[in-house]
Amino acid sequence: MYVSQIGLILLIACVVAMLSRRFRLPYSVGLVAAGMAVGFVSQAHGPQLTSDLIYTVLLPPLIFEAALQLKWRPFRRDLPVTLLLAFPGVLAAGALVAAGMHAFIGWGWVASAMFGALIVATDPVAVIAAFKETKVEPRLTVLVEAESLLNDGASAVAFAILVSIAHGANVQASAIAGYLLWMAVGGSLLGAAMAGAVLLLATRTTNPAVEITLTIIAAYGSFLLAEHLHMSGVLAALAAGLVVGNLGHKHAITPSGGDAVIATWDYIAFLANSVMFILIGIHVAGQGSRIFSATAAVVVGLVLISRAVVVYPLSAIFSRTRLKVDMRHQHMLFWGGLKGALALALALAIPDTVREKSDILLAVCAAVAFSIFVQGLTVPWVVSALRLRLKDD
Repeated sequence: MYVSQIGLILLIACVVAMLSRRFRLPYSVGLVAAGMAVGFVSQAHGPQLTSDLIYTVLLPPLIFEAALQLKWRPFRRDLPVTLLLAFPGVLAAGALVAAGMHAFIGWGWVASAMFGALIVATDPVAVIAAFKETKVEPRLTVLVEAESLLNDGASAVAFAILVSIAHGANVQASAIAGYLLWMAVGGSLLGAAMAGAVLLLATRTTNPAVEITLTIIAAYGSFLLAEHLHMSGVLAALAAGLVVGNLGHKHAITPSGGDAVIATWDYIAFLANSVMFILIGIHVAGQGSRIFSATAAVVVGLVLISRAVVVYPLSAIFSRTRLKVDMRHQHMLFWGGLKGALALALALAIPDTVREKSDILLAVCAAVAFSIFVQGLTVPWVVSALRLRLKDD
């Protein structure tokens, strides 16, 4: 991307932010629409979306910032619910989507499984962007954000395992289980350890600029080191954000530095979201009229069905416990399961040896466009219809 392109994207983001607030529309929807307009006008000369740009540059700060805002006590309280929705839920939903794509579209099992793994997770970038504009009941916010962050990690782990299998790795159950533990548990522990080291350094300074820089190191350092060690960078950044957000203010970061850290990460998230969603819009526009194909319709149907199959039965497991998920919350978890940047990043990272790669990219664009323009645009209406908005809002 050229400097002029970055400047144009930031200008568009500022204008969209002002218009979205004026017309009370979800910010993410406005950004994608603006990106599509840029894509139609500039066509091949516009800024390009790449897997590295999304996954390595834009995703780590967004994961970290979201985790930074999560309070440990409510996160821990609902952890059994969100873990069940994230890990077994991703497996079940991914298997359903893969079987559907193989049966109805005729893709090979490898391509179908990869698509199922990358499309079933609710992308935290899209979900959080949609819900920040709508003040909902606190527990629902925790459920949506925590589940989206966790199943983001689960989706990335599942996709990485499938890519390894496609490259000829050991497919024995014991080897896969070991790899899964290494990626998920190892990534989480590494992120927490790096955050702890950063906070230890922060106790040696009272300079807010240094404290901010240390948190940036925690975000990118945990993600990149985990990926280098073949662990989950997403879960590492999530763990690092949780540790910094919940322990930093109490033990390491000064009060003035804490305020500066929060303000800085709000701004970083604004920049990353802006670039992300505009580039998604440009990429969707590049698919042209193919996005309205029969394959796209099948994809949208399978994604919605798989989401329902995950949310309602798994939530019912807790119906007689203190962790019972209100039916209105279940409806919102279902409809708020937006797709976004992670799905595109993983689709772009599919090996070229997978012959269905271009078809997968088209299917992902269709699912992302539907989730943002239909689900994302109706989130405020659904919140009001289900009476989930805070009374003082």
